[in-house]
Amino acid sequence: MTEPVVTQQKFFEQARQGQLTAVRCGRCGALAIPPKQFCPECSQRAWEPTSLSGRGTIASYTVIRVAPRGHAGEVPYAIAAVQLEEGVSMLGRVVDIPLETLAVGLPVRFRPLTYNGQTTVGFGPR
Repeated sequence: MTEPVVTQQKFFEQARQGQLTAVRCGRCGALAIPPKQFCPECSQRAWEPTSLSGRGTIASYTVIRVAPRGHAGEVPYAIAAVQLEEGVSMLGRVVDIPLETLAVGLPVRFRPLTYNGQTTVGFGPR
C-alpha cells in the first residue's frame, strides 16, 4: 500500500499555515477535500495535491446556541457549509461575521483556527 499524497495530518499542518490543499484524481479528475484514500468517483488511488484558493460562498449554515460541553462558553456561534470556487464544499466555523448578517450566498474566505494546539477550518469575510 502506498502513502497517500496528502494525509489528514499534512492537510491540517498546511491549513495551520493558511493553505487549503485538496487532492485531484489523476485518472478521472475528481477533486476531494479533505483527502481520502480512494477516489469517490472511480475508486482509484491516483491522487495529486491541488492548492485551493480558500474563497467560496456560504451554501448553508446553522447557529449553535447549545454547544457540547467543551464549547459551551463559546455560544452562540455558526457552522457553515461553504461551496469553494473550485467546486468542492466543506464545513467550517464562521468567524468575524456577525450572526445576524449570515446568509446563503455570502462570500467568505478560509481562515485557519487553532484551539488547544489543534487546527480546524474556519471561514471569515473576504
